[in-house]
Amino acid sequence: MTRSDMPGREHFVTLRDGLRLVCREYGERRPGQPAVLCLPGLTRNSLDFESLARELAPRARVLTPDLRGRGRSDRDPNWQNYQPLTYVQDIGEVLAALDAPRVVVVGTSLGGLIAMVMAFAMPARLAGVLLNDIGPEIDPAGAARIAAYVGRRAPVTTWAEAAEQARAVNGAALPDFTDVDWLRFARATYREDADGRPVPDYDPRIGDAARQPPVGPAPDLWALFRALGPVPTALLRGETSDILSSATVERMRAAKPDLAVTIVPRRGHAPTLDEPESRAAVDALLERAGV
Repeated sequence: MTRSDMPGREHFVTLRDGLRLVCREYGERRPGQPAVLCLPGLTRNSLDFESLARELAPRARVLTPDLRGRGRSDRDPNWQNYQPLTYVQDIGEVLAALDAPRVVVVGTSLGGLIAMVMAFAMPARLAGVLLNDIGPEIDPAGAARIAAYVGRRAPVTTWAEAAEQARAVNGAALPDFTDVDWLRFARATYREDADGRPVPDYDPRIGDAARQPPVGPAPDLWALFRALGPVPTALLRGETSDILSSATVERMRAAKPDLAVTIVPRRGHAPTLDEPESRAAVDALLERAGV
């Protein structure tokens, strides 16, 4: 599926700095019921949630934004803005513009970190959170793997080459994907440039931001996680994840005893959310959150 034949309605939100974010909306507004807000990983976009959003649309309003620098949203001329505090401000403006006062966040990787910052900065907005293969500690091996390729992929000239490149980067995490799956994956994560060649569908300078050493003390991610204390929260971990370790999951359980944990078999970082185990976890969280 391409963006041109996706269902739903597309909204354009102009942010405080003049950049425009694109957000797709599925389903209808339901007074008194939280919307579902789907937030993607570092280099991904709203197409990751297209299947989930279509499934949820009969029961919920679903919002799937492209973060700045990804998909159809504008790229930021200042790459140092590619960081979670900026994204949280952006999301706050999108929710205000689209009149979504409360949401259940389904956050993959970076999207889950954004959800934890939201719990600290705007707790009244959160009716529930699903953290997809992310927590308050990030395994250094996985972080190094991601930093090594973001914004540094070799050029490709055909969609078949793009699919093979996607397989090379993500194959260990998705071992049962077929050739058809990898081509579909490429179509969702690359775009055609002016010459018709596939290029990754994000600003390569996001890689510069990801590799930039932190200025000052590192943020206390455990404090952000603890801010989820009163919020119904679910956690997915890919069985072979190199980002979220089993030890971190156990520490998260200890810090939040009502955390609903699901281990997704035959997945690394991160589950696609199409797995039966992932869909069941989403459904259970929405029930807890009143959706």
